[in-house]
Amino acid sequence: EIEKAVDKIQGNVPKVEWDFEGIHYFDNGPLTVQYLFVLDALNFCFWPDKDLTYDNLASGLKLALEKDKSALDADRLKNYTGPQLRELLNWPRPLPIEEERVRLLHEVGLELERSFGGEAANLVKSAGNSAASLIELITRHFPGFRDHSLYKGHQVFLYKRAQIFVADLWGAFKGENYGEFYDIKSITIFADYIVPAVLRELGILKYESNLCCSIDSNSEIVPGSEEEVEIRACSVHAVEKMRELINKKFGKQLLSIDIDLWLWSVGVQNMALSHHRTLSIYY
Repeated sequence: EIEKAVDKIQGNVPKVEWDFEGIHYFDNGPLTVQYLFVLDALNFCFWPDKDLTYDNLASGLKLALEKDKSALDADRLKNYTGPQLRELLNWPRPLPIEEERVRLLHEVGLELERSFGGEAANLVKSAGNSAASLIELITRHFPGFRDHSLYKGHQVFLYKRAQIFVADLWGAFKGENYGEFYDIKSITIFADYIVPAVLRELGILKYESNLCCSIDSNSEIVPGSEEEVEIRACSVHAVEKMRELINKKFGKQLLSIDIDLWLWSVGVQNMALSHHRTLSIYY
């Protein structure tokens, strides 16, 4: 099925530009880095509210910054309450897992202030243009980004939000300035809800009947369960296999980020696809 999918597009993964929807804040400077770090600290679990999407989060924070350039300063982040976060995002009701979102904002504000002079830009500079080093720094300093699970006695590290921050920097700054990483190829896809649903539709992921029933009936999959870890980890593995096959058959060296953006954009344009539902702060 991987080969069929790759042959169908003849190895030409459609190029999806960062911010193709026009919903992100960008000023080509440190404030953009601060915006992206806060965005990716909160970028998880929208589905319990059927009207809430990533677009609401990205555009809400963008509008807040355009009104008040200090809205995402570290000393403000560490003091936000749930109602203040809703006001910041212009959202009319409590957010899914709102208390965790507030806790993570506080964590980001406190640790940026303590270790990085209050600026995410200093965090990025500390990594020396290495994507892997930046992810290591983020997961060392900010526990809320430590997206890992135990699977049959093995520790599995997926790091969706830490990796997507690197990818957002790379996409926003077009591989230059704060977005320059010499090892950007080390980034995998971002194991979430949408990409596995698209891979399943393509026939690349196959679920046993009980899991199919759970997903298609919108039953919750327990966070950290074998099924949940398998769905996410197999999605990462499948896309790496796609990338290898495109290189082997068509001589094209693609980034996993490019394939992720394409699959994700296909998924968000087809919201009828059934996706697994897990209450998680990691994606």
